[in-house]
Amino acid sequence: MTATTRDDTPVAIEGGGVELRMTEVGGDMTAAFVRFPKGTDMSDAVKGLPDDMCQCPHWGYLFSGRLKMRTPSGDEIYEAGQAFYWPAGHVPEALEDCEYLDFSPTKEFTEVIDHVKAAMG
Repeated sequence: MTATTRDDTPVAIEGGGVELRMTEVGGDMTAAFVRFPKGTDMSDAVKGLPDDMCQCPHWGYLFSGRLKMRTPSGDEIYEAGQAFYWPAGHVPEALEDCEYLDFSPTKEFTEVIDHVKAAMG
């Protein structure tokens, strides 16, 4: 078994109020602690991935804020206190300052994060 806290998890992406901390938590899963300030739209960061969307599934919990998830079948809104599953094919936009924890397959998540880092320069 593996456990971690937000403070013990290494920062993978930081800038403009966005913070992503991630660590592998056993097997082939990665835990990510994410903070998005209001107005964060990840469209440009995932441009160039298939369908210009994140292609990694995520399971998690939204601690605070409201988040719009654009998907091929339409937008969905998530609010603080909700557990979620986001299948492959989505783009997040923070409607309010957001903080959440998600768990994702390491291989797929690393591919997306590497792409986002390159897009951010």
